[in-house]
Amino acid sequence: MRQRDGDGMTTGITGSSEHVGDSTDGTEAEGETGVPFDPDATGIIPRPPVPKGPTGPATDVADGDDDGDDEAETGTLPAIRLPATLHIGSPPRAPEDTKDAKESEDPQRPEDPQEHKAAKDPKEAEGPQAPKAAKEPKGAKGPAADEAVSAADDDAAGTVPTKVAAAPVASLAVEAPPAPAKTPVEPPAPPPASTATKTPAKPPAKPPAKAPAATEPAPAKARGLGERLRQLGRSAPMWLPALLTVEGLIMYVLALRVAPGPLRGVDPADINGLGLIAALPASAFAAILIMLVSFFVTVAQSTDRKFLLLFQIAVITFALHGAGSLVASEPRFPTAYIHAGFVDFIGRTGETAISIDARMGWPGYFALFAFVTKAAGISDMTTILQWTPLLTNLLYLLPFVLILRQVVATTRARWYAALLFVLVQWIGQDYFSPQGFTFALYLAFVAILLRWFGRVEPRTKPIAPKGLRKLLGRLDAMTPGEIANTGTFRADRLLMLLMLLALFFAATASHQITPFMMLGVVTAFLIFKRTKLTWALPFFLGLAVLAWISYETVGFWAGQIDAIFGGLGRILTNLQRNTGDRIAGSDPAHAMVLQARLGILVVILALAATGLFRRLRRGVVDRAALILLCVPVLALGLQSYGGEIGLRIYMFALPGACLLAAYAFFPNLPADSADVREETVPMRKRNVRFNPELTRKLSVVLAACFAVVFAGAFLIARYGNEKFERVTTGEVAAMHYIYAHDKPSAKVLYLTAKEGPEVTPTLPWGEKDIELVNFNGQALVYQDPTNIAKAVATLKASPRNTYLAVSTGQIAYLQLNEGFPADWGPRFRAALDASPDVKRVYANKDAALYTWKKFVKGTEIPEPLPYTGRGDPTSPWTPVGLAALAVTWVTLFGYEVIRLNGPNRAVKARRRLLWVAIPAFAVAVGVIIERFIYIASNT
Repeated sequence: MRQRDGDGMTTGITGSSEHVGDSTDGTEAEGETGVPFDPDATGIIPRPPVPKGPTGPATDVADGDDDGDDEAETGTLPAIRLPATLHIGSPPRAPEDTKDAKESEDPQRPEDPQEHKAAKDPKEAEGPQAPKAAKEPKGAKGPAADEAVSAADDDAAGTVPTKVAAAPVASLAVEAPPAPAKTPVEPPAPPPASTATKTPAKPPAKPPAKAPAATEPAPAKARGLGERLRQLGRSAPMWLPALLTVEGLIMYVLALRVAPGPLRGVDPADINGLGLIAALPASAFAAILIMLVSFFVTVAQSTDRKFLLLFQIAVITFALHGAGSLVASEPRFPTAYIHAGFVDFIGRTGETAISIDARMGWPGYFALFAFVTKAAGISDMTTILQWTPLLTNLLYLLPFVLILRQVVATTRARWYAALLFVLVQWIGQDYFSPQGFTFALYLAFVAILLRWFGRVEPRTKPIAPKGLRKLLGRLDAMTPGEIANTGTFRADRLLMLLMLLALFFAATASHQITPFMMLGVVTAFLIFKRTKLTWALPFFLGLAVLAWISYETVGFWAGQIDAIFGGLGRILTNLQRNTGDRIAGSDPAHAMVLQARLGILVVILALAATGLFRRLRRGVVDRAALILLCVPVLALGLQSYGGEIGLRIYMFALPGACLLAAYAFFPNLPADSADVREETVPMRKRNVRFNPELTRKLSVVLAACFAVVFAGAFLIARYGNEKFERVTTGEVAAMHYIYAHDKPSAKVLYLTAKEGPEVTPTLPWGEKDIELVNFNGQALVYQDPTNIAKAVATLKASPRNTYLAVSTGQIAYLQLNEGFPADWGPRFRAALDASPDVKRVYANKDAALYTWKKFVKGTEIPEPLPYTGRGDPTSPWTPVGLAALAVTWVTLFGYEVIRLNGPNRAVKARRRLLWVAIPAFAVAVGVIIERFIYIASNT
């Protein structure tokens, strides 16, 4: 029985009409003010409608729904909240158990006119399930009604649902008993017992009556199976994308790894001027399409399924960037082998050899892998070279996703930007190289800047009335496109500052271009007020780069000042060498590859411009994305970088370009920053011409179409050079023959149609013994395969133990880029075999090695060139410069660490540090300039 309080009302029936809003999952929110609440209680008893007139309550209660309706519900009692001492029924049953019960409507749903009609007619509100024997007189109310409710509670425990059907106050006692009638087993039980006491001769006749009940479970089981199937179909958006992704992955691996056959397998002989795409089976394209479809099915949902989306992007990355590794029998890309040779040399000697190769002036990457391979006991780096492209691209995703988390964008925009980053990253610098490694450092550097040192401040200054200042003021007053980082502990910021410096130092010691990109991003963030760091950091970092070049790479630049600084300011020349010169003279099929690369560049930049415009229309300015896009372009004014500066600019501009391009399809702000589930409509509603729901669907469809096009273009652009970037087993075997005969030294001549320092061998060179084998020899050849006079003369002019290498990779390069005929390779080898001056010492179907047939009397194999050098040249002011460097770095770092406490902390101490840092910085820079002038003039 229930306890009563002083006024005779049941404890838990409140007199307040205030209703607490529902939770997001559709369940009732907990608690009203001043009412004890039992967390084990089954829920809320809805307010029963009360007819107007003398039978209803004396007062009207205002509606407390959150649906925005201001009308008051007349003739209703407030909600009944269960107290700690009151339990009605058992925990809520499954929906199928209570689907026959007539439940009240959700407080947040609009009111149904039928409910008002039921409230006016008490008899209809009772419901057909109320037993007539339990009815009270029409005027029954007050304590009698409460006693009836209590009795129903005691008799029907565990059967009353969480919400009781609406009924008048007078019929509260008749609404509790219907619960037992819901279980078909209990109600029929009393009648047989009653019948057995009155007519004992009839029990034998009862079993046949129960026989139909015994056969009822079979149809119920069928209905349960159908319901489960329907529920499985309704839940398909949850499990279908993951299933499609796994199916596409398995299908793709089988398509590339099985033996060649109809619609499956890859035959290397089918690779032509279009590259690997010409040899891929149709099932591989179908698998890629399935992966993309599964990704967009997930993106189209209204929830952010982070782990599934990240898995899908990783699978797409595996399919696109891992295709070469799946197909090739040997690690692809010839330059990877010379980098493995650097690792081998450092591991054997513990030294660098800048006199042998200029790249050894930045040995950080090679020294790292030399340490790892030696510590792990790895002697063969074939597996590392084979899978580095795939692992590198997967590594890029981690910092780039962190960058995307720091922008104000919808879930769809963020994940689509990540997908674009995978689809348009065709540059091919992800092989075993310092550039591929330091690009990952660059992404991590940017991610830390945005995540721990990002700055977003609202504009407080008034906007100028006219002119350029008015335009800049309006841009400054727009919503920032970045998320402000708040609440970070000082220790975390200090740790991240040290991490920034470590990333920068690692990039400075490993690559020539990456530290300048990092320095440019930091400086631009400071100019456009997107970082909390101070100007002390770019001066600190810039001095570190200059010091490394001046003191650690002097053996490289001492005699090549013009090669280093000769391209400064020649923007058009550098651009021409990276675009037009790469298309002219190409094979017609291969020209499509180069045009596809330029097409991807044009389309992604056009989408970026569109996304920027659409964001500006919504009052959002994305400064960080613009900085990441524009800063790398400034490198065009430096130098051509061997004709590859354009490729590096494209690669470093990709993070900003992909983010802005995603805004071309999904430019809206997130509906809520906590979960980011839906999108908003544009801020200027007068510009909305379509239904926002329709435009969202169209945006997803258009984004999917562009993704499919980009995926196809990627396969052409990325693997278009596969005919000569692919390394065969025969070419590797030919190089191993040279390594076995390079004592005390050896020299290799490679084929080229034009001589020059920027032409590199198209064969797997330098994997071992880089201090013994010289790969700098060039043999000039012509389109006429019988014209071998120049190549033979070069071979005769070289010392003993010199080899002329002819390989399929070199022949394919000459055919696709220099217009050599298709049968040039076999005819050239036949001409060499017939020459009386040379002899073939090694041959297989992929490569051949030729040397002198007759040696001049007295010629000997020369000793290898020394790699230790004479010692780095120096200048008179070098010791002073080193001291100034140390003082500058210590003071600037101290200034930045103190500044982490806040802009107004220790102002005097920071000012004193600046008084020391500024003159020391000037002296350090002056000594660096003095070294360039003095050493260059005396070398």
